[in-house]
Amino acid sequence: MSEDRKLEVLRAIVEDYVSTQEPVGSKALVERHNLGVSPATIRNDMAALEDEGYIAQPHTSAGRIPTDKGYRLFVDRLSAVKPLSTPERRAIQSFLGGAADLDDIVGRTVRLLAQLTRQVAVVQYPSLTRSSVRHVELVTLAPTRVLVVLITNTGRVEQRVVECPLAVADSLLGELRAQLNDLVGGARLVDAPSRLTELPDRFTPQDRPVATAVTAALLETLVEQQEERVVMGGAANLARFGPDFPHSIQPVLEALEEQVVLLRLLGEATDPSVLTVSIGHENPFEGLASTSVVSVGYGSESETLAKLGVLGPTRMDYPGTMGAVRAVARYVGKIVAES
Repeated sequence: MSEDRKLEVLRAIVEDYVSTQEPVGSKALVERHNLGVSPATIRNDMAALEDEGYIAQPHTSAGRIPTDKGYRLFVDRLSAVKPLSTPERRAIQSFLGGAADLDDIVGRTVRLLAQLTRQVAVVQYPSLTRSSVRHVELVTLAPTRVLVVLITNTGRVEQRVVECPLAVADSLLGELRAQLNDLVGGARLVDAPSRLTELPDRFTPQDRPVATAVTAALLETLVEQQEERVVMGGAANLARFGPDFPHSIQPVLEALEEQVVLLRLLGEATDPSVLTVSIGHENPFEGLASTSVVSVGYGSESETLAKLGVLGPTRMDYPGTMGAVRAVARYVGKIVAES
């Protein structure tokens, strides 16, 4: 049995099983695929694939289905992911291009990924460990009340209302704004707190209480926003795959409710050109042993900001799913980098 023919037979079994959800027999392979060999040869090839653990027989007299090991070999040997059509690419660009802010971008991305792949979509907000301060804005709401607005380079906007111990003059507000941006403008969020400690000392004793109150509010904002955020959508799509979860879909749904699980599933944000596929038991959670995760990083050419991906049953259209995930990540990365 040649290595090339083994891969061809395995590819045919995977494609048929994904499309029909039925175990695949040698007769079906002969009828549907031009493998160029006799039915007897295909039966021998299937027996060899089964002996090596790439396919399995779910029950007596049935055809064969791919195992996790079989899917792994199939994915590793894919010559190319399925490209999106021109209308699909235009739809992605139009849908994501209409986003108003980062929350809208992430929300639209989740919905789009779920619709394109018909799987569960997971999108991580740009990592705060990689984000920096673009601008700090101060707005007077009342004589003693100030709105502090923190804007990051990745589009995240955080707000906090400060009750000051005395009325804040416009001149003091302007000076505070200038000093804040001088200290933390362009700084990474993880480095910003240490730079803020000297801010109150830049003001006179009369103005220092206001400077201290604004600094404290900004520090609280920076500390509270260190937790990474993940958004999930399309969980209802799993209902289409009932037979793919023969015991119960409950462990999958329970795992998806945990933010830490979603973050671990996506993995560390790496080069956006590196697309990761975790299949079945390769996933770190027992409840997700019947699922596969396709994920990739997104961001600018110089830096990866976060990851996004989809989760579905191991019986997945891998070429199509990988193509959709990669295409969406490219558009999201471009939009976030330009925001």
